[in-house]
Amino acid sequence: MDIMQFLDIILHVDKVLGTIITQYGTWVYVILFAIIFCETGLVVAPFLPGDTLLFIGGAFCATGAMSVELLIILLIIAAVTGDNLNYFIGRKIGRAVFTKNYRWIDKKALMMTQVFFEKHGGKTITMCRFVPLVRTFAPFVAGVSEMHLLKFQIYNVVGAIVWVVGLVLGGYFFGNIPIIRDHLNTIVLLGIAAAVVPLVLGGLWKFYKKTVRSS
Repeated sequence: MDIMQFLDIILHVDKVLGTIITQYGTWVYVILFAIIFCETGLVVAPFLPGDTLLFIGGAFCATGAMSVELLIILLIIAAVTGDNLNYFIGRKIGRAVFTKNYRWIDKKALMMTQVFFEKHGGKTITMCRFVPLVRTFAPFVAGVSEMHLLKFQIYNVVGAIVWVVGLVLGGYFFGNIPIIRDHLNTIVLLGIAAAVVPLVLGGLWKFYKKTVRSS
């Protein structure tokens, strides 16, 4: 999937989700569960539009197309179990991920997450729920770093609850307001930029300081 296909999906996820509900009915819960599980549980799937999907899902719940309570419960479970899978995959692979060339891993996203993890520690698991790309790699890096399992689970569960409940209810209460619905594309792009740009700048600044020290 290239960048244009990815942007097309996240900017029109409302139409995609509406089609899924129309064609598959209650199977929409299974499909949304699978998407959130894969985005949080597989480092090869950071392109999936988790944030947008949660918000739009909440908006559809407000119209009566889905049950908001059931959606929240299922997607919290998906987010928690997805992070667990990612954690154990990272633990299995170990530190070798930083030295070997795995084609299925985005090395830039991995290193960006590592920088974030070194700065914020275990809180990264909770904080990065709202950060695309880093959200997918955070539990993987936690596993690679052999973060204590109980500590990881606490941050994992808290982060999943805050992320899912916050965005689904945000969509439920505000997703159908005309000005928000009509400018959702712009809001999505601004949200992605606000989350990713500070991380990129932070990584570049750290790289610059290392370069200056070594010169």
